[in-house]
Amino acid sequence: MAERDIDDLPKNGANYTALTPLWFLERAALVHPNRKSIIHGNIHYTWLQTYQRCRRLASALSKHSIGPGSTVAIIAPNTPAMYEAHFGIPMSGAIVNTVNIRLNASTVAFLLGHSASTVVMVDQEFFPLAEEALKILEDKSKGKFKPALLIVIADASCDPNELQYALGRGAVEYEKFLEMGDPESTWKPPKDEWQSIALGYTSGTTSSPKGVVLHHRGAYLMALTNPIIWGMPEGAIYLWTLPMFHCNGWCFTWTLAAVCGTSICLRQVSAKAVYSAIANNGVTHFCAAPVVLNSIVNAPKEESILPLPRLVHVMTAGAAAPPSVLFEMSKRGFRVAHTYGLSETYGPSVICAWKPEWDLLPPEKQAHLNSRQGVRYVGLEGLDVVSTNDMKPVPADGTTVGEIVMRGNVVMKGYLKNPKANEETFAGGWFHSGDLGVKHPDGYIEIKDRSKDIIISGGENISSVEVENTLYQHPAILEASVVARPDEQWGESPCAFVTLKPGVDKSNEKSLVEEIIKFCRAKMPNYWVPKSVIFGPLPRTATGKVQKHILMAKAKEMGPVKKSRL
Repeated sequence: MAERDIDDLPKNGANYTALTPLWFLERAALVHPNRKSIIHGNIHYTWLQTYQRCRRLASALSKHSIGPGSTVAIIAPNTPAMYEAHFGIPMSGAIVNTVNIRLNASTVAFLLGHSASTVVMVDQEFFPLAEEALKILEDKSKGKFKPALLIVIADASCDPNELQYALGRGAVEYEKFLEMGDPESTWKPPKDEWQSIALGYTSGTTSSPKGVVLHHRGAYLMALTNPIIWGMPEGAIYLWTLPMFHCNGWCFTWTLAAVCGTSICLRQVSAKAVYSAIANNGVTHFCAAPVVLNSIVNAPKEESILPLPRLVHVMTAGAAAPPSVLFEMSKRGFRVAHTYGLSETYGPSVICAWKPEWDLLPPEKQAHLNSRQGVRYVGLEGLDVVSTNDMKPVPADGTTVGEIVMRGNVVMKGYLKNPKANEETFAGGWFHSGDLGVKHPDGYIEIKDRSKDIIISGGENISSVEVENTLYQHPAILEASVVARPDEQWGESPCAFVTLKPGVDKSNEKSLVEEIIKFCRAKMPNYWVPKSVIFGPLPRTATGKVQKHILMAKAKEMGPVKKSRL
């Protein structure tokens, strides 16, 4: 039976319209036509120009019969074209599929085939990657291959020979493609806000990547939630350290139009480039994974510009941020908002909301509290930690471990063409994150591990994240990742893979291992202490996450830790 209301007033054209972030661009062009929207090296665009360029893109795509039901892939770093794709492609009714530039050709081929992308826009530097991927796709298609419309994006900072090669292979140059479109064309918002706006693929470290489908409603809500939870003001100057191909830049592509801010593009991220942009472009905000923050705090003096000319707001997510890194960032004048989320929740959707009373605490305690994942965003309706047995909420005691689950308008529509995965991930009316965590007495949640990464030693659960956080405090350690290694006595014991800071004397590895183990003994329960320490670089996925499954395989190959004969 329908819920009763005080009236029977219907929705009509005047009082109801589908939510979409595309309107933000139209408004930005109206309110601030001459304000800088995008800066990329010597290229500067205003909000009016960006709106016209996006309408040109939508119009040119429509002229090539691209519209609702079509998918347009873009393989590019943080450039103006990548930003424009987030508006121009959905303005045509099509879905934007941002492809990670760090993937190999066979994975890109899978993505292009699975998404049935009819247009491939590709930055000139990555044209060979796209070409190889399309060739793999053609070879697998057994004569049924329909070539995609190939558009190459030129960049003056790259090798001109790359562009000439792409044009010689029949690709259309992006600016020439825009010329086919009308800058004053009328675009149509979606009739239904459930209409898909974007498709992105999960890292897929152990299996085929899954296609995460997002809708206009969720993109609109997340784009407006971002500045609310971050206190991001109108006219913010935002540095693109976070790739736009990561969950559509955590929806900040659309947020920046809503707040009429300015995007500073960064093709390649380095600590030096970040400090330089802060000093020279007036940057006020940027987002980055903890690995980038680690490079900023460990940057040599000649690559840093300190003290900072102003307070710079940083949002971090993508992995649990070690308290030591958060502490070092705040010491340098950055204010870090620690968030957590997944591709499936439009990027971060949980924040460690700062409380004024924390300002009175010692800096180390502040960093520890801020290293927790926190509470739900304003735009997320449900967040909990539940028992993996019966899905009942765990007690808020900070120790009982359960799975982190979410529900609400900023949860994806589902995985593309994958009903089995959808059934599993939405079981019980919640989105299952696969992350294990605890709920503290203040209601803030904290990740303890991925469910597959937990170490079970002598029947006791060990959080690899907790052990890693301690290792990060060691003065010689730059990066650390902890996995389970077979152990004759305990079944499993922690094995630490460690990258040392530049300049650390590595001549006597044995004494360094002993020193690290001694350091851990003083700071954690005995059974948590790594029984083995291995030095070297950490393997990472194309999205910069540590590939723990590779480290687990290495630990297994090493054989079990022998039972002590003492």
